[in-house]
Amino acid sequence: MSDEKKKGFFSRLFGKNDGVAKASETPATESSATEIKIEKKLEEASIGKKVKPAAKPKIEPKAKAESKIKPTPKAKLAAKPVAKSKPKIKPASEPIKTPKLENHLDAGPPETTPEWIEEHAPKSLEEKKLTKKAPKKVQKKEKKKSWFSRLSLGLKQSSENLGNNIASVFTKKKLDQATLDDLEDILIQADLGIDTAISITEALAKDRFDKEISADDVQKVLASEVEKILTPVAKPLVVDESSTPFVILMIGVNGSGKTTTIGKLAQKYSDEGKKVMLGAGDTFRAAAIEQLEIWGQRTGAKVVSRPVGSDASGLAYDALLQAKDEQVDVLIIDTAGRLQNRSELMDELEKIIRVIKKLNPNAPHATLLTLDATTGQNALNQVEIFSQKAGVTGLVMTKLDGTARGGILVAIAKKFNLPVHFIGVGENVEDLESFAASDFAQIISGINPNEAE
Repeated sequence: MSDEKKKGFFSRLFGKNDGVAKASETPATESSATEIKIEKKLEEASIGKKVKPAAKPKIEPKAKAESKIKPTPKAKLAAKPVAKSKPKIKPASEPIKTPKLENHLDAGPPETTPEWIEEHAPKSLEEKKLTKKAPKKVQKKEKKKSWFSRLSLGLKQSSENLGNNIASVFTKKKLDQATLDDLEDILIQADLGIDTAISITEALAKDRFDKEISADDVQKVLASEVEKILTPVAKPLVVDESSTPFVILMIGVNGSGKTTTIGKLAQKYSDEGKKVMLGAGDTFRAAAIEQLEIWGQRTGAKVVSRPVGSDASGLAYDALLQAKDEQVDVLIIDTAGRLQNRSELMDELEKIIRVIKKLNPNAPHATLLTLDATTGQNALNQVEIFSQKAGVTGLVMTKLDGTARGGILVAIAKKFNLPVHFIGVGENVEDLESFAASDFAQIISGINPNEAE
């Protein structure tokens, strides 16, 4: 075939496509751009035409609808006061809280919401019940809390310790020398003292030797012997009203409870109608001065104090002068705690006494040594040294509730025969009482130890 025929064939076969391709390729950019612009204009025109007519019918019905709906809100607004009338119950509930309506709670619950009834009515009824029952409960507690009960609780450790040890030795067998020796060891370990232990074992051996004996029998003999020792020293402190002011000087080692005992005594004498003054003679400790001032506020007693580090004897002198001028019935002077083996501190105590005697040769009328029961046998040494230096006239045994060594009081009474004025079995004011020999002897021996409730 010739080239022309070939071309004619191919042109017939591909000629149109080539032309289309060429036509589409050459004006592609120009035609496409113009076509896009035309299409955008047509779209904008069509959109504008569609929006305008579509918006008109939509706006008109909305306006009409709003005009038609306007009466409905009015009707709703007219009906809303009915809904608002429900909260108007709140003002009605407020008067119910007034005292007049609260007084009618017993007659029945007020006509209001259940929430109010649950919140208020039960509480007020409970309060009324509690106020009616409270005085009865207080009276019952006061009746049960006797001095014997408090003493039993305070001596519980001492009595249980001694009673258990005795019960372990005496199991209804015959009393022989070995059993007596065991009992003597038990009594010495309980700080009753060697002399007391010997006297008790001798009393048992006198009537019960080689006979069957129980722990209860031993406790009865023990109580009897202890009471014999304590009865001569159980003497209350008598305030001589002819000697005004009646001066009480409190002495003792550190931590024996002097300041607390002073506060309890101030309360006791104030309750008896006496005018009391306190002298803060422990000028070494700021805490002691503050503590005494607190007790003065509680008991209504005036407190004479000086800055920390002041001369203790000078304060005692000023306190006695002021007590005379103000016609005080009882003046109680505190002193700094001092160890009995410190000679310089004991000399200072002697100086305080000398200064007091310059104003009144008979003062101090009572020099009370406070003894901490927890110190055990060391208390014997304290009594001996303080008696030599300060002329102790009576004893106050404190902290019997914190030890199992309460028997030391029996040993002190047996050896020194000094009056025991007060014993303390707690921190409360009523926990300091005049010493009673019979009660102490029974409880320390384990007789009726569970009487305290």
